[in-house]
Parts: sequence; C-alpha cells; structure tokens
Amino acid sequence: MPKIFKKIVSFAINNYFISIFVAIVIFVGFVSIFKLFFTKPTYVYAEVKVGQGLWWASTQRPAVWFVNAIKNAGAEKDLLGQLSAKILEVRYYPYYDTGQYDVYVTVKLRVSGNKKTGKYSFNRSTIGVSSPIDLEFPSTQFSGTIIALSDKPLKENYVEKTVYMTKKNAYPWEYDAIKIGDSYFDGKETVFQVIDKKSQDTSLISSDAYGNSNPNLTESQMYIVVKAKMRLRQENGQLIYGEDQNVTLGRNIGIATSNFTYNNFVVSQIE
Repeated sequence: MPKIFKKIVSFAINNYFISIFVAIVIFVGFVSIFKLFFTKPTYVYAEVKVGQGLWWASTQRPAVWFVNAIKNAGAEKDLLGQLSAKILEVRYYPYYDTGQYDVYVTVKLRVSGNKKTGKYSFNRSTIGVSSPIDLEFPSTQFSGTIIALSDKPLKENYVEKTVYMTKKNAYPWEYDAIKIGDSYFDGKETVFQVIDKKSQDTSLISSDAYGNSNPNLTESQMYIVVKAKMRLRQENGQLIYGEDQNVTLGRNIGIATSNFTYNNFVVSQIE
C-alpha cells in the first residue's frame, strides 16, 4: 500500500499539470453535488406578458389556440426531475376585434442568484422587469417579457367599479346585440359584466354623390349608454383593466365578450 501511495505522489509531482486539472475536476464535482443535494433551491415569482420577448418589439399576439395551449402547459422540470418553472395563473383579454389576445402568465421559477442583491438568472440568462424570457414546457414553448418579479407570491390590489361607457352614432343593431348580464371571464374570474343599457335615437345626415350634406338623406343612429361592473387593478392612483389599459374618463378601452365587441365606446363615468 505504501508503494502504491508513493507511486501516486511521484506521478502527481512529475505530472503537475494533470494533477491540477484532476484537482479542479474533483473540486467542481464536489461543489456541484453539494449544490444539488444540500443547497435549498431559490424560487421567484414572475408575471410574463406573452409575446416576442422584447417589450419594444410589436409582434402578433397569440390566437385562441395558443392561449389554450398555454393554459395546459403545466410545469417544466430538469433532467433530475426537479421543478424549473410552473404556471400558476393565466389571464387573457381579447385585443379589440382582431381574434388575438393579450396574455399574462404568472409563473414560479427556480433561479440562481442572490436575494440580497436582487439579481437572478433563469436558464443561464439574467432576468428582471422588462427582460425577455423563454419558457419550454413539455407540450408548449413560448417567449415573453417579464412585467413583475418578486421573491414572494405576487399580490395585486383589485377593486370593483361601476363604469359607464357611451357611443354616439351607433347602429340600432349594436344596441340590440348588447345583452344585460353578458360578461367576460379572463381565465381566473369575471372582470366585466353588463348590468344595464340605455339608448337615445339620433340621426346622421349623409352626403350626396358630390360630397354635399343633404338633410333629406338621413340614417337612423343611436346614442348608447352601457352600465357595467368591472374588476380593475388599482395601482399608483390608476385603475387598470387587463394589466395595461388605463380606465379613465374620455378613454376608449378595448373590451370584448363572446357576444359583442365594444368598438369606439368611451368611458363617461366611474363610480
């Protein structure tokens, strides 16, 4: 046994480059095993707006089939079966009448980094608010922009408001299409519901073939008032619908249900 030990020592001395390399490999292996089995994983919570990934790049929004795939994505695990990412919540809002959606996903991420500095990395990429992120689940892969990040579960302050929306020069069929009780469910809860509607008959003077206004050419129109109950996020004194639409007097907001799209409706009162 001593002879073998002497041979090993002699070999290490005569081949010190190899010895240093082996020592480094052993050290790295020891550190990796320690982190894998003895270090508690660090998790953070992020809200991601699904899209191209760069907040300043305007790209096509997800269609309904993509939304359904994200809802069923579940969790992402590494080769050892440990949780890397898990979808906690999916909210989605129709983008006017395009057939596309603004999709917001709340995820739990296993990261490396320092809680004291607040800097984290996910899949070897530094993450933070406004940074892009790629998520690869077993059945669905998508990119997005991080719009909120915390080492604790995200909490938001929601309030219920009565909002009046008006539209002038509307068609009679629009008034008929609006149904009391019609609502929109964003994937987690009902955020919009019609509770009343009113109308006033008006008319629109049309132009003749030469572009001149002709009082004899009139078209029946309506002035519509819709009273709705809305669940809005309250942040820094602002009311927000769908995570990034400010609800203020005089503003046109994009709201749609399965029965009707509220095009060119303006907020006239908030209670």
